[in-house]
Amino acid sequence: MPVPYQKAAIRSRAFAKAIIDAQSYATDPVRLRSLFDVAAAKAASIPRQPFKENWAYVQAMLRLIRAYYRGEYRMVSQDALLSIIAAISYLVDPFDLIPDEIPFLGFVDDATVIALAVGKTKQPLDDFMTWETAGA
Repeated sequence: MPVPYQKAAIRSRAFAKAIIDAQSYATDPVRLRSLFDVAAAKAASIPRQPFKENWAYVQAMLRLIRAYYRGEYRMVSQDALLSIIAAISYLVDPFDLIPDEIPFLGFVDDATVIALAVGKTKQPLDDFMTWETAGA
């Protein structure tokens, strides 16, 4: 049963904005690269603990976004791509449900959104990681 902050994160304005923005990121390689750059820098500096077992998927999402904007990997459905981009967009948004500056709690909402995206896109992410390890 989801706890209240999980529902709140998914119903927040910041998440709604991330979903809307995902489409424009997906169709503009320059904007998508910019999102990747900001997200990669943020991922390198945030605590991993709130993300628990999904941390490897956060990294896979970032690599998939990079491969997508470079045109190296397109074997992902539009729905999965938009879910991944929306989750990463939410992660970098400084105005999400719980400000990131609040120790530990600031990333709980981000981890919730990432977990939702992983739940929706686990197979496409696993397929991408298989593609990566196959020496693509």
